[in-house]
Amino acid sequence: MEQTDVVVPLTDEQAWDVLRAQALGRLAYQVAGRVDIVPVNFVVDGDRIVFRTAEGSKLFGTTVNHGVAFEVDELDVDHALSVVVHGTARHLTGIAADEAERLPLRPWVGTEKLEFVAITVQEITGRRFHIDLPGTDEPSI
Repeated sequence: MEQTDVVVPLTDEQAWDVLRAQALGRLAYQVAGRVDIVPVNFVVDGDRIVFRTAEGSKLFGTTVNHGVAFEVDELDVDHALSVVVHGTARHLTGIAADEAERLPLRPWVGTEKLEFVAITVQEITGRRFHIDLPGTDEPSI
């Protein structure tokens, strides 16, 4: 394999396909000058990403600083995929929240998460990595 084949950029369509195939991602947001990264379960709804949350730092952070990043990964025996989104977060209320309630999105843990946040995607990038660890036949995680 040539060195140029080790990391291959994904098309926007391929990156969206990776997003649609995942249910768990990482949200990066900023509050009071500090960047936090947290896992969230999500769904892709058209051209946006929607997740549920409770009142707290995620909701506050995405409300006061709308610029966010979102990332998902997929790992196989011989390759990894990584997709990063930069976008604008918006707390959904009223009719928009009622519509989000109809999405196939339920909390994964036994806590009440009544609030919805949608990320409007402004930029999406993805890469496919060939995994070839020296001295082993399988990747380690």
